[in-house]
Amino acid sequence: MWLKPEEVLLKNALKLWLMERSNEYFVLQRRRGYGEEGGGGLTGLLVGTLDSVLDSTAKVAPFRILHQTPDSQVYLSIACVKLIISWDAVSKLEKTSTVILTESIHVCSQGENHYFSMFLHINETYLLMEQLANYAIKRLFDKETFDNDPVLDDPLQITKRGLEYRAHSEQFKAFFRLPKEETLKEVHECFLWVPFSHFSTHGKMCISENYICFASQDGNLCSVIIPLREVLAVDKTDDSNRSVIISIKGKTAFRFNEVKDFEQLVAKLRLKCRAASIQCDLSTEVAVSSDSTGPVDNFEEQPLTCQKECSKTVNTEALMTVFHPQNLENLDSKMLKEKMKEQSWNILFSECGRGVSMFRTKKTRDLVVRGIPETLRGELWMLFSGAVNDMATNPGYYAEIVEQSLGTCNLATEEIERDLRRSLPEHPAFQSDTGISALRRVLTAYAYRNPKIGYCQAMNILTSVLLLYAKEEEAFWLLVAVCERMLPDYFNRRIIGALVDQAVFEELIRDHLPQLTEHMTDMTFFSSVSLSWFLTLFISVLPIESAVNVVDCFFYDGIKAILQLGLAILDYNLDKLLACKDDAEAVTALNRFFDNVINKDSPLPSNVQQGSNINNEKSSHTKVDITDLIRESNEKYGSIRYEDIHSMRCRNRLYVIQTLEETTKQNVLRVVSQDVKMNLQELDELYVIFKKELFISCYWYSSCPGLKHHDPSLSYLEQYQIDCQQFRVLYHLLSPWAHSANRDSLALWTFRLLDENSDCLINFKEFSSAIDIMYNGSFTEKLKLLFKMHIPPAYTEVMSKTSSKGDELSTEELLYFSQLQVSKHADEKEAESEKNTPEKGKGKIDIQAYLSQWQDELLKKEENIKDLPRMNQSQFIQFSKTLYNLFHEDPEEESLYQAIAIVTNLLLRMEEVGRKLHSPKSAARRFSGTACDSGAREGNAESSVEKTPSSPREEHQWSFAFEQILASLLNEPALVRFFERPLDLKAKLEHAKCSQLKSRTKV
Repeated sequence: MWLKPEEVLLKNALKLWLMERSNEYFVLQRRRGYGEEGGGGLTGLLVGTLDSVLDSTAKVAPFRILHQTPDSQVYLSIACVKLIISWDAVSKLEKTSTVILTESIHVCSQGENHYFSMFLHINETYLLMEQLANYAIKRLFDKETFDNDPVLDDPLQITKRGLEYRAHSEQFKAFFRLPKEETLKEVHECFLWVPFSHFSTHGKMCISENYICFASQDGNLCSVIIPLREVLAVDKTDDSNRSVIISIKGKTAFRFNEVKDFEQLVAKLRLKCRAASIQCDLSTEVAVSSDSTGPVDNFEEQPLTCQKECSKTVNTEALMTVFHPQNLENLDSKMLKEKMKEQSWNILFSECGRGVSMFRTKKTRDLVVRGIPETLRGELWMLFSGAVNDMATNPGYYAEIVEQSLGTCNLATEEIERDLRRSLPEHPAFQSDTGISALRRVLTAYAYRNPKIGYCQAMNILTSVLLLYAKEEEAFWLLVAVCERMLPDYFNRRIIGALVDQAVFEELIRDHLPQLTEHMTDMTFFSSVSLSWFLTLFISVLPIESAVNVVDCFFYDGIKAILQLGLAILDYNLDKLLACKDDAEAVTALNRFFDNVINKDSPLPSNVQQGSNINNEKSSHTKVDITDLIRESNEKYGSIRYEDIHSMRCRNRLYVIQTLEETTKQNVLRVVSQDVKMNLQELDELYVIFKKELFISCYWYSSCPGLKHHDPSLSYLEQYQIDCQQFRVLYHLLSPWAHSANRDSLALWTFRLLDENSDCLINFKEFSSAIDIMYNGSFTEKLKLLFKMHIPPAYTEVMSKTSSKGDELSTEELLYFSQLQVSKHADEKEAESEKNTPEKGKGKIDIQAYLSQWQDELLKKEENIKDLPRMNQSQFIQFSKTLYNLFHEDPEEESLYQAIAIVTNLLLRMEEVGRKLHSPKSAARRFSGTACDSGAREGNAESSVEKTPSSPREEHQWSFAFEQILASLLNEPALVRFFERPLDLKAKLEHAKCSQLKSRTKV
């Protein structure tokens, strides 16, 4: 960055600075110790210490530029070197504090650590950096996020205010568990009157399109959610309290005091309520009109008939009430405790209200920790998860989607069928067709609703528990809440969400259990052992009667409850884990602990309880009650805040995604390195350039085909693919033939040659194979590549619509020509496409197709030059033009033109001698005479070729085989030297990196 000029005495400066480059007017200097192995020895260490201790007012830049007037000993410091880091390369972003740098921001990019300090507003800066990094990562790896958000779709429209607004809106929806369509519109500080406590609590009223929410200052004291569909009236008082009174159904009213601009707020809320009422009436009318087909008299009968038809396929009762109805006549001690729990909740309902608009207080949390009663569990799960709002705003949706998904057959439904019998197989409900059918309908309907997730293992276990306590439709909406809001990105192929939360869990272990961290040599142990904890909410490791209590807390507190419980379990087993010598012992200790977790108050029959069968057999081990364990987790780790978890999630998401990307890269390089002559370093740099070009296009242009086709569930090679436009850019940057006048045409033909499955996309393996031949191929391989580029299916006649641009093609023209297909029957194309991509569409995987594809690839490696088709007249003319263009500005340009003219003449004479009776001699003579011009230049050669009469296609048209062209060219030493000349790929890669960086800054 440019600085205010300051005088520097160069003689003294050389003690702390080293000269890198200089000329008559400018000097580039590097700080001693920076960029040197070992830190520059003792001198570098001393300079670094001086910079850290003495220069506390500003961070010394590692490089600086000085300006000098001739014959002067004084230089002016005018600039320091600018550092540019792309967001997609950031793997770590955190605030740090050390003895040397009190507060700084640590950025890790591609293995290099950078520390930025001396901020005026470090918290604000860090928050903005965090939002931009996550925006870039989501834009590149999660395109669906931006499909329905036009504001975020254009990066140029992103502003600091917009990012802050979005962050607040996301936190608002997550805290109150609102539908993802909601956005935060207004926030008002006020007091809410709490009638059962007889005091007003200070907090914030948050308003979205369809909800009015309130949270007290600490977040846990009191919170309320008021759907506008429930509001009957909004009134104001004329007293000095500036109160707003909201009346809802059920004879309940909420009073908000000390509201700023309360009169305007009342007017806005009345308009919102009126709009919500009209929308509700319209949806009701649509539902009635869609059900009614007869006269007006049948309006009341038709919905009932429809409801009866739906009830035949959808269960209207929770499975627990069907298979384990409570026996009120025979009340044992456990049932009495259960009734006492119900009574406690009824008292709470009488004080705080019941339903979506109830007051949620500390007493609510305490009752959840004790365990929700069996009869209320489904209702309260719906309430605390926010699923009740989804179901209320989408009436009839589940029955409709069940009908639509009925009979569908794809990879997801096959996996569902395979796992149905593995879902709580010991429970009677899932030993019968009733439970299995309900589970099948819910999982299939969700896979139909959200094909991006489809079906993932662990969803069956979770859904089984939901069906035990909730009605079938409610279980579906609970599953929607878990997969799409409460545990985002958990249930997909890469389970990024689960990996992120595992990284958060490891960070919490380091903070709260440091002695365990010191004992464990590898923290990945906790990731491997805790994956099932997060994916199944402890259902897979705890007995069912204990696991449901964990699910209670999860629906109330979200992921915070799972993290707290995980810490409490490790803390409880701390001594045993510290005594373990290896990971196997630690796993055994934890499994033994889970086997001895009980729920002494569970009213479930003994044949259902999973823990009851082992209680007598393993009496030597201490039993742990799940209620006590959850209570302890709240007491010890309840101080963990939602804001801290959100920040840790954002921070670790960068690391997890970059780790997965690095794994993808290493797998791709391992596969590709077997087929190319480039070394691993060159291949690594080429992959980085390939991916960066794709990301530049994907980030700035949302319609990029490569972005549309990005699917992390595909094989490593198919995850990143580029289209013809992106290939042209890379071709211009990397190809040694990019100086040719017809380079756009060469790029087009090369792309078409590599695009064997005709989907207008190529992967890195195909791309690297072409680059490798251009730089490391033999004379024969390079010539073979050029030959294949000038025959179908690669070759197509190219003519630019804009004559002023010459041979340059516009993006539209390039994409058009890249999509032109060689004439094939439609059935052949479809069969070939399926053969090349047997897994696309996530349909049934055809193993035979994979084997056939593998066999074809092996045969491809053994391709014989004799199998290549012959090159016809027009193709040979273009081939000759291309060679002339390649030789332009070469040091041996004259001899190369001579050589190609001799070769062309020789080939034509050979063809003339071989086909004297059939070949049109006049045309051959004219063309050969043109080619024999010893002083020909590129322009002359092309003009003479164009003068060749393009007579109608005759059956006697001459053509050449590849062996003829190869043999003729081998006789010319100048041509052999040109194609066998060693090329510096490393320098080209470095130049491409710089060009990409410049293109980014221009954008």
